Amino acid sequence: MERMQLDFVGSVAVLKFNHPQVMNAVGAQMLADLAESILQIKDPSNGARCLLLTGQGRGFCAGANLQDDVNTDKRNGAGASLRGAYHPLLFELRGLDMPMVTAVNGAAAGVGMSFAMMGDIVCAAKSAYFLQAFAKIGLIPDGGSTFMLPRLVGWGRAMELSLLAERLSAEKAMEWGLVNRLYEDQDDLMAGALQIAQKLANGPRSLSLIRKAYWQTWQNSFEQQLELEAQLQNEAGKSKDFAEGVQAFLQKRDAQFKGS
Repeated sequence: MERMQLDFVGSVAVLKFNHPQVMNAVGAQMLADLAESILQIKDPSNGARCLLLTGQGRGFCAGANLQDDVNTDKRNGAGASLRGAYHPLLFELRGLDMPMVTAVNGAAAGVGMSFAMMGDIVCAAKSAYFLQAFAKIGLIPDGGSTFMLPRLVGWGRAMELSLLAERLSAEKAMEWGLVNRLYEDQDDLMAGALQIAQKLANGPRSLSLIRKAYWQTWQNSFEQQLELEAQLQNEAGKSKDFAEGVQAFLQKRDAQFKGS
């Protein structure tokens, strides 16, 4: 793959946006490579139990590459590339049967900020920043930003970031609840994010069910969410990891989960 780099570190799939010359701005080739990467990550033979997404070089992802035709479809309109190219990948990431960690090593702008927010755990270097850049070029936030951002930081802050299109530092993003873990520099970031990803990868099958439950809570009523909890708890209770967890608790030892 030319625009994405995928490595498997034990049970962690480490995926990097890989076009540092343009701060990892997204074009057609990157989208195609991302689709292929997701297929490989989902392949059980590769043994991935957690995804760690980051960027190569100084940037995480600077948004859409405006010099790439996939982002400037004048015949079908700007929304066509979203429906045809971006949305299927966002659905795939949301539906992954494993936890997802994002390590924001630099600029996360435009749709790059959307990818960053997809992480169940968002890690960032202190030098990183977030930017809803769309208003600067006369567009609206996309990539799920108008769904995720107000739910993460609140309505007023989401409107401020989107209308004023001002940079949000990683430190302020942590204060606002957008970032979970903050690190001094990129080296510390990758070491820390990988440690978190490895912990998740060694966790029980229920982690993927927890992820599913929290994604659903944004659209369910209280009654629907209670029913979903019962369904997912039933699934978790049938897992080998639950049996191992109970035995480990009774035997006063650390559980050895297999993700099954």
